Amino acid sequence: MSTMGIRNRPWPERRRQSTVCQLLLTLVGGTLAMMATMATPAFAQVSVDPADVPDLTGVWDGGFQARPVNGPNMPWVPGENFPVLNERGLAHQAVFDEAIAPKYDCVPSASPALQYDPYMMEVTQWPDRVLVRYEKDDQIRTFWLDGRETPSNDFTVQGFSSGRYEDGALLVETTKFTFDVAGFDDYNGIPSSQQKKVTERYWREGEELRMTLTVEDPMFLREPVSYTTRWLPGPEGYKLQAYNCDPFEAGHPRKFLVPKYR
Repeated sequence: MSTMGIRNRPWPERRRQSTVCQLLLTLVGGTLAMMATMATPAFAQVSVDPADVPDLTGVWDGGFQARPVNGPNMPWVPGENFPVLNERGLAHQAVFDEAIAPKYDCVPSASPALQYDPYMMEVTQWPDRVLVRYEKDDQIRTFWLDGRETPSNDFTVQGFSSGRYEDGALLVETTKFTFDVAGFDDYNGIPSSQQKKVTERYWREGEELRMTLTVEDPMFLREPVSYTTRWLPGPEGYKLQAYNCDPFEAGHPRKFLVPKYR
């Protein structure tokens, strides 16, 4: 719009046109400023020592050659670190029927089982977050480092994760999980509740990536339980494969399961 066109119009109209132009410029400027702010990652730990930030970036192999670390077959070993269930947890475990496991409907695994599943994962570190993409179930978790508050009513399968770097390790706390009838794992019939809290500590030992995970869930567990595991460096140039869970194929094993109840 030319200024000559505005100048040739009556004063009230010229004033309205000028006001509109100013508003448009203000809106455009504000939008650009907001976009610039969004494009620039926030730094959660302004005073963090670079020595406290471990290099976790890359593709990591969690397959059978890397595990187990603390048990012959699975992270929960009877007599060592197997979860101690309360009465509610024991009752749920007693009535659990394998055929109702959400995995047969392509519902993804959640913590603490997802981290131990024998698949690859990819870690990307940004200043304000750490992204972990799991080959299993095509899941992506975000560990926020910018100090944002936990959402009050946003419950999801993977929960909400906040993290920080400390003493050469990444510490992550995750809450806001949905109830899951097989949310503790998919082979012991132990559920998890909205009160579940998962704490993870990631660090490097030479070429290996290590993690200690602790689960608290007063709804079903008498006390916190933990396991430690590791990942090895993935093959050079490896790209995570799509999981592509098909509901029909995933539910096919139900035909061969002996019903617990008739």
